Amino acid sequence: MYLTYFNGNWAEGNAPLFGAMDHSVWLGSSVFDGARSLRGHMPDLRPHLQRVITSAERLGLVCPLSVDEMEQLVREGVAKFPADAELYIRPLVFGTDGLLIPVPEKSAFALTLFDAPMPPFTGFSACLSTLRRPDALMAPTDAKASSLYANTSKALREAKERGYDNAVVCDSAGHVAEFASANLFFVTPEGQVVTPVPNGTFLSGITRARVIALLAQEGVKVEERSVRPEELDSAIEIFNTGNYGKVTPCVRYEARTLPVGPIATLARDRYMAFSDSQ
Repeated sequence: MYLTYFNGNWAEGNAPLFGAMDHSVWLGSSVFDGARSLRGHMPDLRPHLQRVITSAERLGLVCPLSVDEMEQLVREGVAKFPADAELYIRPLVFGTDGLLIPVPEKSAFALTLFDAPMPPFTGFSACLSTLRRPDALMAPTDAKASSLYANTSKALREAKERGYDNAVVCDSAGHVAEFASANLFFVTPEGQVVTPVPNGTFLSGITRARVIALLAQEGVKVEERSVRPEELDSAIEIFNTGNYGKVTPCVRYEARTLPVGPIATLARDRYMAFSDSQ
């Protein structure tokens, strides 16, 4: 089920939003965010809504709604689904006017909610991509910009052609940035939990920050630093964090099979407990 709020109304299905001359359609001026409603619980909803406002500003757009107004709409929309639904919440801000530069005050807003069951905690496979993430001098990497996802899609297509589900993508200097579609964590042979330090080439996720904080509460310190790709070849655990699956283990990296390890399991358990408390 898809449910979209646009121009003051809720509509079911894939609601049309754009015209052929809208700036977002031919020049890519759109940003979005993703939050979750899990059986009525909405973890970190307001930070996700604030981020879409910030992302819009960084692309020269203006979100027409405040965080409070978006939250009210989200809760109104979630109430239209069954109480046990697992939903993806996607606010979208897009440019409608302008030639090369979007006209900020002509920015439009749509909110879509759709069924998206949480993936099972069984894991995914991944390989090292030949592609690189752009840095802040090349692209609007400080925003959750739709235009950045062409890079994501290309990395995922390459991985699937090689028989993998996802890809590890490096930055322009050759250090690990993240998975193509989520932030990356791993555990070294010595037991240190590591995640790439934010360096302007990838979005440091809200779920990422939440997992770091939850692990700290359990006495598990996460080290944020530059990561060489070859470090993943000896990792004893690899997992990702992101809005869609929250915490998901990587169970095959390149030719190696990996376990669903204790750190990923702890992170997932603590995150779901946090979610249930919201």
